[in-house]
Amino acid sequence: MQTKPFGKLGWPVTVVGLGTWNIGNQWGEIDDVTAWATIRAAFDAGMNLFDTAESYGIPNGLSEVRLGQGLAGIRHQVYVVSKIGNWGKRTGQGVPKTTVDMIRLCGHAILGRMHMDYLDTVLCHEGDIEDPTVYLEGFEALLAEGCIRSYGISTNSLDVLKRFNVNGTCRVVQVEYSLLSRAPEDAFLPYCAEHGIAVMVRGPLAQGLLSGRYTKESVFTDSVRAGWSNDPKQRAKYEQQVEQVERLAQVVAPGAEMVNAAIAYTFSHPAVSVTIPGAKSAEQAKMNAAAGKKMLDQSEILRLQQAVG
Repeated sequence: MQTKPFGKLGWPVTVVGLGTWNIGNQWGEIDDVTAWATIRAAFDAGMNLFDTAESYGIPNGLSEVRLGQGLAGIRHQVYVVSKIGNWGKRTGQGVPKTTVDMIRLCGHAILGRMHMDYLDTVLCHEGDIEDPTVYLEGFEALLAEGCIRSYGISTNSLDVLKRFNVNGTCRVVQVEYSLLSRAPEDAFLPYCAEHGIAVMVRGPLAQGLLSGRYTKESVFTDSVRAGWSNDPKQRAKYEQQVEQVERLAQVVAPGAEMVNAAIAYTFSHPAVSVTIPGAKSAEQAKMNAAAGKKMLDQSEILRLQQAVG
């Protein structure tokens, strides 16, 4: 597995890490043993960065609980990232983020669920936030307490990122980026490179579409992608993207070859430190890790771009 520096922080992170949204039952139920096996398979395959969030899982926090258990005994060999901003919203009563103490409360709760002494990075999970002051002050408090080593934000908006980096203290950003979502290439990623902000890519497989497994007839029942089946606007976008994937299948075969190409496309961008595809089985984790062996050259990148259009 190749590594890259984690922005200004310089930590040697593997180019592929594990996103753990998928192990919390929102993408279909899995049991504890399968979740732990997925985490350990990722580690054994070379991954050293694991991403989660306070709100991931049914119930809230299940992904964090399982990740903490799965990393028992190896926590100090890896980097752990979590996010604050959505606790309780899905179930009807979000924790108010109105004071520094509320941010601290959420940070301490994350450490409790994961049975850890610190997080390597915590991110603001409100990607459209207008005024990030309470997060910036709260994260500085957590930093001073030794609860976190760095902080940043998860957002697709360059304007939001700039507001969050108003003091030059944003060290990490997480952004949606894939062969089907290339907007960050225009200005977002160059800004991160200029300011030394470590880029974590979420959605490198476009929520599974870039595996080549799905067709226009596919039906989705999991809580994350159900809208692809029952919302006309989401369905129209889904079918458009399926057509792009069908064109991609003319140059890379669906399955492992397409997965590896799609993942490698993201971390081959010079501004990207790590990409974090999800997995809900040991086999998926190993397949994702295999992509980390090789960067794509410019001819391979252009070939993929031309295929999807």
